[in-house]
Amino acid sequence: MKSKILALSKNEEFKKLLKHKKISNKYVTIYFGKLLNKDSHRLNISFVTKKKIGNAVKRNKIKRRLRNIANEAVKKISINFNYSFLVIAKSSMLNNEYKIIKETLFQDFEKIK
Repeated sequence: MKSKILALSKNEEFKKLLKHKKISNKYVTIYFGKLLNKDSHRLNISFVTKKKIGNAVKRNKIKRRLRNIANEAVKKISINFNYSFLVIAKSSMLNNEYKIIKETLFQDFEKIK
């Protein structure tokens, strides 16, 4: 089965999303908005971790966690596929349990409708 998640690819898309709405919590900041020329059958989402957070191993661990949470969110809750998302991770993600982070992000995705 093909994944329903598609990453943002163009620099313009990132810049446009940064000008749209955002929701922030203890672990991440989520920018979201509608982009033109987007496939409405797939979730358009990208994950960003800053170099300040740690080395490549730590940053990739955070991205893997976020990708896994996004896959579960697509299956369990109704996410608006018309929106594109940019998820910027904060350093507090490294020290907390996966389950707590997942619940917090699910609540934020529920707010965005």
